[in-house]
This record gives sequence, structure tokens and C-alpha cells, in this order.
Amino acid sequence: MQVSIPYNKNEQVLLSIDDELLLGIYEPNAIPSLGAQEALLQELGDTMDTFLEGASSVLVIINDATRPTPTRSMLSALLPCFEKAGISDANLMLLVATGAHRPVKEDELDQLLGPYKERLSPRLVSHEAKDEKSLARIGVTRNGTPILLNKLLFAYDRIVVTGSVEPHYFAGFTGGRKAFLPGIAGYETIVANHKLAVNDAARSLALEGNPVHEDMMDALSHIKAPVFSLMTVLDKEQNVVAATGGDIVESFMKAVAIARRVFCVPISRKADIVVSIAKFPMDINLYQSQKAIDNGALAVKDGGTLILVSACREGIGDQEFADLLGSCSSPDQALQVIEKTYKLGYHKAAKMASVCKRMKVLAYTKLTDCQVASLFLEPVSDLQAALDGAIAEAKAKGIEKPSIILLPDGCVTVPSL
Repeated sequence: MQVSIPYNKNEQVLLSIDDELLLGIYEPNAIPSLGAQEALLQELGDTMDTFLEGASSVLVIINDATRPTPTRSMLSALLPCFEKAGISDANLMLLVATGAHRPVKEDELDQLLGPYKERLSPRLVSHEAKDEKSLARIGVTRNGTPILLNKLLFAYDRIVVTGSVEPHYFAGFTGGRKAFLPGIAGYETIVANHKLAVNDAARSLALEGNPVHEDMMDALSHIKAPVFSLMTVLDKEQNVVAATGGDIVESFMKAVAIARRVFCVPISRKADIVVSIAKFPMDINLYQSQKAIDNGALAVKDGGTLILVSACREGIGDQEFADLLGSCSSPDQALQVIEKTYKLGYHKAAKMASVCKRMKVLAYTKLTDCQVASLFLEPVSDLQAALDGAIAEAKAKGIEKPSIILLPDGCVTVPSL
């Protein structure tokens, strides 16, 4: 059969796969979906009127352009509520939860704000984790992580958090509490929190006992202004399946239950070869696309082959983890270095090294061959040739019919036996 593989936002790559070898094409599960506007308005209901009563200013925290969150639809639902409460645009601020990512670019404002670009762009600011003057030091988590958060949190009467909930390879799930830490946290906080990601308990779908999640939850207790959380769960087409609103913890946990139904995909057995695709916007760089490697690896037999498909439109995305892997001669050496010292991004290197120890990882990207090879990945320029080569290699090992699994949305599809 021929499969059309999404690549680089608007491109498609055709891949021919022998039906006899294909175990399955696994995507997030289809469940009844509401339209974005309908779901969001339904969740807001009369609750927002009560929440905004007596408020004169509102801070809205939104995701950056690396996330598929339907921010424009959320704003369409929220703005009438603010207007009804008598809150003018002059008393409204949009804070982009960039974490340690770069600030929002001008050409990304359409994606984030849509028809409200001209109206709201003057009211939008990107969080900058290294700008010490913009941060307040407010406490310490149970794991010893210092809590530094953006001072804007303490300058507004009400805080509205928006986001989307899906599996995350070390935080358990995105969304909810993650808007604050790492979303608008200081660099020192993000480094200490992400260092906990090398812990075995920090993995996809795991919340209880996950030290990364614990840190994020501990940060919430230091926020004084009332918080309203509006979370969405998206389907494989990035349409809104459901929305949850209200208390930040309750709305997050409700969204987690729905996200498990959507993104956890049962497979009958592991495959010899897995093709895992990082779809737009997660294909922005290798740092984000690594989630497709981590999830794809769950479906690969030991000694098998994983093929990552991601344009990596803006390169690697984090030089620290790339420099570490590039300075080591093997995945084992990289893991030894990480055990002795930690810098932001090393958790990503640890996850990559662990996968590369267990299987061969090929990468079909726009990165240079040298960049890819320095990360213990094997660069490929022809996706079909890469798949055919992996099949031939498996047959040379005595596997008569090498099995193949395709993950068209590998960043958010979590295969489980």
C-alpha cells in the first residue's frame, strides 16, 4: 500500500509499505468531537461571570507556537466574557508561556492570535526565563527546586490559563500546571525541574510519584490571584475533542482522563521497524520532535529500527543537548556524563541516548548529515530507501517477514502492549 506522510507543514512524502509486513497504522483514537467554539463556550458557561466578578484586570497565559493549542478559538470564547465584565483591552495582558524557548516571532502571531492580531499583539508579551528583573522568587518545591515565576502573575486581579492536554514524555501530560512551570518560570527553576526528568518515574502518562509533575504542582500553591483554567484535548486532526474549565487541578485531571482515551493506543506486539512522524507544529526542531522518537521507541523490538520523520524546520532547537551527544563516542558515555553533571537539555540527551542504546535510529530531516550523525542518529535522504534498507537488514538477521508499525502523529501517540 502507499501511504502519504505529512512533512514540513504543507508537504507530503509517499511511502510504499508491503501490506503483508504492516502490523498497523496507529494514530490517536477517534472519539466524538465537539467543535472548538462550542466546546469552549460550553465549558465557560456562567462560571466565568462569577470568576470575573469584581475584577478590573486579567492576565491570560497562552502557549507558544510549538503547540497545537487552539489559542485563537479560546480567545474568541474568552474575549466576550472579559467585555461583559467591563475589562478593557488596556487592562488585559497575554503572557506567552515560552518556558526556556525563544520569544514569539512576528510571523507566528497569525497562528496564535488570528483575527485578533491587530487588536491584541500590543497586549502580548513573551516570557523570558533568563530575564531576572521579570521574575519573583517565591519558594521551594518538595524536591528542592527553587520557584521563580514571572512577576506579571502578581500584577493582575485574575489569571486565566489556556492550554491543551496530551501525553508528555517526562511530565506525564502537558497542560494545566505546566503553564506556570516551566511555562513562565525562571531559567534556574526550569533547569532544576528538568534535571528530575532523568528519573525513571518521569515518563509518559505517569503523574503519581513523578518528581517533575510534583514540582509543577508545588508551584501552584504560591499563586495568590484566583486562577481559571481552560484546557482542551485535541484529536489526530488537531480538532477539539473536549474542553474542561474551572479549577486548575480539577480541569487538568478531567482533561487527562479524556487524553488517555485519545492518545493511548494498544498494539498487539512490538515491531521490527517503526516509522514515527513529528507533525506540524512539533516538527519545528529536533528538540521538540524527540517526543516522536521516545513514543516510537515504545513500539520497537530490542535491536530493531526506528525511523524519525521530521522537517526540523528551525534546526536542532537546543545546543546544550546536541553538544553533549556530539562530544561523546557512545550513548553509554553520554549517560555517564549526564549522571555526573546536568545542564538544561541533558534530560533530552539522556532519553535519546537510552533509545539509541536499544535500537538503530534513522532520521529523515532537513538537518545536515553531520548534525544528525553527531546525535547517534543515522541521516537518510530518501525515506523509501531507508525503509527498504531496514527491511533488508532485518531479513539479513534471519527475520523472514520484518514487521512494520507506522505512527503518523508520533509526538502524541503512545503505543502500549
